[in-house]
Amino acid sequence: MAVSGLVMLGYLVAHMLGNLKVFFGPDEMNGYAHWLRTIGGPVLHHEWFLWIVRVVLLAAVVLHGVSAYQLSRRGIAARPVKYRRRRTDYATRTMRWGGVIIALFVVWHLLDLTTGTVNPRGQAGHPYENIVAGFGTWYACVIYIVAMLAVGLHIRHGFWAAAQTLGVTRPGAARLLKATADVLAAVLTAGFLAVPIGVMTGVVN
Repeated sequence: MAVSGLVMLGYLVAHMLGNLKVFFGPDEMNGYAHWLRTIGGPVLHHEWFLWIVRVVLLAAVVLHGVSAYQLSRRGIAARPVKYRRRRTDYATRTMRWGGVIIALFVVWHLLDLTTGTVNPRGQAGHPYENIVAGFGTWYACVIYIVAMLAVGLHIRHGFWAAAQTLGVTRPGAARLLKATADVLAAVLTAGFLAVPIGVMTGVVN
């Protein structure tokens, strides 16, 4: 679960940085999207790199979900009687529902900005225009904002839990990683939310 989570985290960082190119205009954003489809050429054919990334991500998502289910079952089996008093924070308690929200959002996000199925004016090969059209509707902005807040909470707890799983247990290192998890979650959440906010405020148009 830790390894699959870190794979997805790496993708999120790269995806957020790519999304921020929308603030540099349509030529920059659309040019970046075209470049992604040509990575690895001429060894790799057009879009092969993207499909490799998609397959790896899909495998990570499946493994993450299966691992979450298995850990949940093990936890219940190990302690069938619930704790009388909860000591975990909000992010910890909402990891399960946060994962469900994120999974549903991924489906929406693909239909909106990849296939253009639910996008008001979806155009293949024009991500800048698709972003402006998609976030031009209030409901798309609400869906995205709620999902990104869930992502932030998920990362905040998940990064820390992954570090513990992979053997970081010393108090000093643990405190540093916990602070890193807080900063990483805040930066990613702010970076992703900047795009719909930019469209809503007219900075991106």
